[in-house]
Amino acid sequence: MRLEPIANPGFARSTLPPVLAIATTVVVASALAMLAGANPFAVLGLILKGAAGSKFALLETLNRATPLIFTGLAVAVAFRARFWNIGAEAQLYAGALMTVVLGTGALPWEAGALLPVLALAAMLAGALVLLVPAILKVRFGVDEVVTTLLFNFIFLLFISLLLEGPLKDPMGMGWPKSERVVAEARLPRIVEGLRLHWGFALALIAAGVVWVIERRSTLGYEMRAVGLNREAARFAGIPVNAVLIKTALLSGGLAALAGFSEVAGLKGSLTLDLSPGFGYTGIIVAMLALLNPLAVVAAALFVAGIFVGADSMSRAVGVPTYLADIMLATALLLMVLAILLTRFRVVRE
Repeated sequence: MRLEPIANPGFARSTLPPVLAIATTVVVASALAMLAGANPFAVLGLILKGAAGSKFALLETLNRATPLIFTGLAVAVAFRARFWNIGAEAQLYAGALMTVVLGTGALPWEAGALLPVLALAAMLAGALVLLVPAILKVRFGVDEVVTTLLFNFIFLLFISLLLEGPLKDPMGMGWPKSERVVAEARLPRIVEGLRLHWGFALALIAAGVVWVIERRSTLGYEMRAVGLNREAARFAGIPVNAVLIKTALLSGGLAALAGFSEVAGLKGSLTLDLSPGFGYTGIIVAMLALLNPLAVVAAALFVAGIFVGADSMSRAVGVPTYLADIMLATALLLMVLAILLTRFRVVRE
């Protein structure tokens, strides 16, 4: 058997494999729920109810989806140009660090001026973090998968050093966390009394902007060309190295917005557990969305709904919340296979 490229896959060929991937994920989750001694229909129903069965549940899902939209966009942008950014976690913490440094009183401005500056400063920090692996790749050919992945651990150790030293809150009772940002550096709540903040709206705007960049700009065209065939793009006169650098800057900036939104909108301070793996989960979100910026929003809501719903389900029927991790891992593996089947057909020799 061999794989034969499909020149122009039709609508059915492009949509059926991803739909089957999601359906198969549900079947696998149901089987695991049965093995755990629970009714699979009840488990899936409780996950759905826990994610969107009430106003509180729905807003919690939207709140959980906010950083996933940013990291999903960051990964989708980079992967579109075949720049394998596995370091969104480090870029997220870079954005959070810059938000705390400037938002704890360094800039005594009103919220209308301070918040945009914090967001831009966070994007700059994330972009610079990813710029180093990008330069290593275009200048020396260093594999960006390795460098971006290692940057996650390096940056977390750097954050730990700061939280045990110069950034440690003297009023934090010895806990390794920073001081809280000032009130002017906090994103307002969308619904008073609940946790959903305007970072979610910023994430939706970012998805729209990225879609416009990819579909309506020269940079977007160059990114797609470089991603499809780097040598052909270079032969056509596209500055491949410059495109990769621009892509890295945009990707790192988007991931850093996740850190900004978590600090300014939710936590108020920087801690080592600020992100429970949002940077890595962004890879799943981007792949489920097939690297489409608008579909990233839907994929992030799907992933966030599974996590939020699984917490509620676990308390109700006693099935471990690890079911959510298995569902997402299965969905990712099957989606990768689905992407392969949308682009190639299996031919018997």
